[in-house]
Amino acid sequence: MASIVPISSPLLRAEISSTGAELVRLQDSAGADLLWDGDPAFWTGRSPLLFPMVGRARGDRIMVAGRAYEMGQHGFARTSTFTPVRSDAASCTWRLEASEETRRRYPFNFRLDVTYRLEGATLHMEADVTNMDDAVMPASFGFHPALRWPLPYGKPRSAHEVVFEKDEPAPIRRPVDGLLSTAQFPTPVRDRRLPLSDELFDAGALIFDTLASRSLVYGGAIRVDFPRMPHLGLWTRPGAGYVCIEPWQGYASPEGFDGDFADKPGMVAIAPGKTETFAMAISVSPPGS
Repeated sequence: MASIVPISSPLLRAEISSTGAELVRLQDSAGADLLWDGDPAFWTGRSPLLFPMVGRARGDRIMVAGRAYEMGQHGFARTSTFTPVRSDAASCTWRLEASEETRRRYPFNFRLDVTYRLEGATLHMEADVTNMDDAVMPASFGFHPALRWPLPYGKPRSAHEVVFEKDEPAPIRRPVDGLLSTAQFPTPVRDRRLPLSDELFDAGALIFDTLASRSLVYGGAIRVDFPRMPHLGLWTRPGAGYVCIEPWQGYASPEGFDGDFADKPGMVAIAPGKTETFAMAISVSPPGS
């Protein structure tokens, strides 16, 4: 059974589960819930961590040195049991290490440490991926928080928008059977603004694989910062009470790609003994605060 660790600051409260080291609750100082509740009628996730792969590989398998390994969408970290490393009132760190089970799907020795830290009205989320092997290790990583839509601050659902740090003129991609479309689609962002509607997601997620921004504001109340994450996904199931704002390093395999995992677009090559850090932050500013 999963264990839950609560952390808090004067302005935020969070809960993190040992299953997937997943953020499962985020509340403001008034106790209002900001994170999706995992209603299985729509989607049981809340804020899964995507490792060692973002998105899906063709045929749900990856190729490493000519050998095929079964790998489900978004990798295995989100369903793995993490071990607590340390915690205090405002922070906690969880660890997942390579095992016989993980090596059957990803033949590398890794250590993944995930830290959550609250500072005032900001939740910092940081993942450190360490290569414990003596050869280069390819990996990608993604965050997948599902924020309430509408947020609990009085705006109707139809009034919510995403405002990007910079304009986003580049075309976007869409998923095709979970893979990255080779087709490009005109950006829906105008003057940095993206009004949200269910129709926007009828064709699935919006995938920004050529992203200018490294921060955005959602619903006029939540700022999301991801200074070193070069890709972004936005997704919901039409009619659901959430929108996922997903900073990524990497994305699904392009349609037709069947090469080596190390050559999959968006991968990071981690040298032996080195650590790659992936991070994002969620800052809350309720109206009138």
